[in-house]
Amino acid sequence: MPDITPAELKQRQAAGEKLTIIDVRETWENEEARIEGSQNIPLGTLPQKLDDLDELKNQEIIVHCKGGGRSSSAKAFLSQQGFMNVRNLVGGFQAYQQA
Repeated sequence: MPDITPAELKQRQAAGEKLTIIDVRETWENEEARIEGSQNIPLGTLPQKLDDLDELKNQEIIVHCKGGGRSSSAKAFLSQQGFMNVRNLVGGFQAYQQA
């Protein structure tokens, strides 16, 4: 799946779409600021949370971190686990805040 730009994500949020957004930053980063409606699953805990995400295997999942590196790893990991529609937020949370 192609990645998603901050502008596209904000446009879809403004349209009221129900989106699955996973923030793979550390909990303390998420507590400082977050994308509304996102759930925090730090990258290091993602393997243990797979069972909780199983029903999302065929749905769109948007992953993000601060700048895009950790979420790129999360996208690759989830794709390897059979998740079919994982998109990385280009530029991460930093780019989202500036969009």
